[in-house]
Amino acid sequence: MILNETPVRTSKNYKINNIEIEDLVLPQNLPEFNNVEFETLNSDISNNTSKINLTYGNGKLATDNVINNCNSNLKINVKDDNICITYVFDENNTSLISNLELVLENNTNIAIEYISKTDKQCFHNGIIRLTAKENVKASVTFVNFLNKESTNIYAIENNLLDGSNVDYTIIDLGAKNSISNYYSKLAGNGAKNTIDTIYIGKDNDIKDINYIVDLYGEKTFTNINVQGALKDKSIKNFKGTIDFKKGSKKAKGNEDEFCMLLSDEAISRALPMLLCTEDDIEGNHSSASGKVDDSELFYIMSRGIDYNEAIKLIVKARFNSIIDKIECQRLKDKIVEEIDRRLD
Repeated sequence: MILNETPVRTSKNYKINNIEIEDLVLPQNLPEFNNVEFETLNSDISNNTSKINLTYGNGKLATDNVINNCNSNLKINVKDDNICITYVFDENNTSLISNLELVLENNTNIAIEYISKTDKQCFHNGIIRLTAKENVKASVTFVNFLNKESTNIYAIENNLLDGSNVDYTIIDLGAKNSISNYYSKLAGNGAKNTIDTIYIGKDNDIKDINYIVDLYGEKTFTNINVQGALKDKSIKNFKGTIDFKKGSKKAKGNEDEFCMLLSDEAISRALPMLLCTEDDIEGNHSSASGKVDDSELFYIMSRGIDYNEAIKLIVKARFNSIIDKIECQRLKDKIVEEIDRRLD
């Protein structure tokens, strides 16, 4: 099954235009997924989510699967200062097709977490739609803790109105196959959207990351920052596109992606793109990958720290600036523990 097409295609030889997962079957007619937990939620909840197709998403088959077969359907008009939504996979709940719509009416902090409490193979295909009303400021933390046998496919679509400011922190540590599509439409003047991401791949993991931001309004701003580490025979594809649309005068966009290669067999591919139909803008992009610096590793190990622990310290030092953005201390501690476990 082919997923996660780039908005502009490049040479097939780069093997990055899309991702193909063999023998992937999208489940249908699932029983309701009952393991959805909420913390401090007093907002209005319904199941009246949008049926409109996504601008990009992971492809028609994946999108139709969510719209027509979801077993968790939630629309939340967010009014709380802080909310946490946790999807818990266990022995009796291993498949989730989720449709989540968030309408932000006030300033808020949101955490969305996917965790496995089973060693069984888990499957998730989901859509998150977010609308930020005028002048709303919000932070959204998205965390993937699914077990190493799982497949995680998700698409995030944002619509940011005048003066809104939404910061995303995406922590992608779990699942064997993790396919992520992120799209933001900065429709309003002065809208801002930042995306900070960390990921770890090990064994034969696949991380396919496709981030697209369209800037329409004047003086809009986006910053994409992706930091990762790959072990063993894992593969990462990063596709980052910032598109300055006509009318986005004085808009600014930056993207920076860096991958630490912890194995000679790991593969890191990257395709950063800047597109533009407006002349009065500023855009920057960079992408790089490399091994851990030998001198840095030697310095740490000369203090009596073994190789594995030294690698953990170096990776976490690279990730710390992103982890520190998360306000929930419980979640931060859990992320650090999972990083240690994934790097063992």
